[in-house]
Amino acid sequence: MPTDRRLLRGYLMVSAAAILFAVNGTVSKVILASGLSSPRLAQVRSTGAFVVLLLAIAVLRPRRFLRVTRRELAFLAVFGVVGLASVQVFYFLAIHRLAIGIALLIQYLAPLLVALWARFAMHEPVRRRIWGALGFALAGLALMVQVWRGIALDGLGVTYALIATVAFAAYLLLAERAVSRRDAVSVSCYGFLFATLFWAVVQPWWSFPRAAPGRDVSLLGHFAGLHAPVWALMTWMVLLGTIVPFWLVVGALRHVSATRVGIVAMLEPVAATIVAYGWLAESLSAVQIIGGLVVLAGILLAQSAR
Repeated sequence: MPTDRRLLRGYLMVSAAAILFAVNGTVSKVILASGLSSPRLAQVRSTGAFVVLLLAIAVLRPRRFLRVTRRELAFLAVFGVVGLASVQVFYFLAIHRLAIGIALLIQYLAPLLVALWARFAMHEPVRRRIWGALGFALAGLALMVQVWRGIALDGLGVTYALIATVAFAAYLLLAERAVSRRDAVSVSCYGFLFATLFWAVVQPWWSFPRAAPGRDVSLLGHFAGLHAPVWALMTWMVLLGTIVPFWLVVGALRHVSATRVGIVAMLEPVAATIVAYGWLAESLSAVQIIGGLVVLAGILLAQSAR
C-alpha cells in the first residue's frame, strides 16, 4: 500500500477511535449514575471485551491466537496490566481527587513522553513539526479545561494522573511493538485477558452487585426524560466503546507511528467536550471552542510532517 494511503488509513482509524472513546465517556457517566462504582465499570469493560473477542477468535482464527511463546505471553501480560488495566485504574483514582478536565490534560502528556522516548531512548529522528504539533495540542487542551480558573491541585491526585500518563504512553509503545508480530485482534484479546485477570484479583466477581445491570437509569441532560437498562448501556460500552476503538488504535499502529497516534488521539477530549455539550447540556464557552481548534491545528501539523 502506498505510504500516503497507509498514513491516511491510520489517521482515520485513530480519529474514529477518539470519537468512540469520547461518546463512551458520556455513556459511562450515565452508567455510573446508576450507582455502579468506577472500578467495577472498568472490570465489566475489560471482561466483556475479552469474552467477545475470544468468541470471535475461536470462530475465525483459533490457531493463530493459540500460537504464542512464553516470552511473547509475558510481554502481552505486561501490555494488558500496564497498558490497559493500569491506565483505567489510575485515571479513576485521579478523577476522584481532580477535576476530570485536569486529569485528562495531565494524561495527554503521554504523546510527549512517547516522542521523548523515540528521540532519546530509541535514537529515532523526531521532526520539528512533531514537537510543534505537541505544543499546539497541549496548549489547546489547556484552553479547553481553562487551567487558570483557580484550580487547587491535590498532590496525590496529580501523582495518580501522572502514573496514568506513563501507563498510556506505555500502552502506545507496547501496542506498536505487539502489532509487528501478530494481528490487532489477538493483541487486543490477550491484553484484555490479562486486564480481566488483574481486575478479578483486585475485586473478585462474587462480590459484584448483581442487581446493578437490571436497573433502569435516566440518560441525563437533554435526554433526562428517557430511561435505558444498564445492561444495554454496558453492551454499547463493551462493543462500540471498547472493542472497536481499541482495535482501531492498535490496528492504526501498523500504519502510523506511536508518536503520531498519540497526537491524533488528543481528539478525544475535544470530542468529549462536544458530546457532553450536546447530550448532557454541559456549557461550551468561546475559549473552549478556540482550544478545540488549536488542538485540531496541532493534529493537522503532525499529519503534515512526512
